[in-house]
Amino acid sequence: QVQLVESGGGLVQPGGSLRLSCAASGIPFSISAMGWYRQAPGKERELVAGIISGVITNYADSVKGRFTISRDNAKNTVYLQMNSLKPEDTAVYYCNAKYKMVNFWGQGTQVTVSS
Repeated sequence: QVQLVESGGGLVQPGGSLRLSCAASGIPFSISAMGWYRQAPGKERELVAGIISGVITNYADSVKGRFTISRDNAKNTVYLQMNSLKPEDTAVYYCNAKYKMVNFWGQGTQVTVSS
């Protein structure tokens, strides 16, 4: 059974930072593509960042230079470091794993950027 468990969300002021974590089990993590998506109220879910291996990454234009995705294959964990947060970053953030063309999702963690 595949499980993706996110943590690290919360309330932060504009300009602040948060680090999201996603612990994976039930999949061959080291050969799975991992990513973070987000969904704001009334909007579609969108890709925030993805990582295929330790060096191949991609980011949404809106977060480039502010967010960093990384992974620790020894811990089966993917991270999203979010700096210089803006109110428009407020959303539920979901961890995603892709293996053999199948998508798996975490339950989501709320990130709220507000003063």
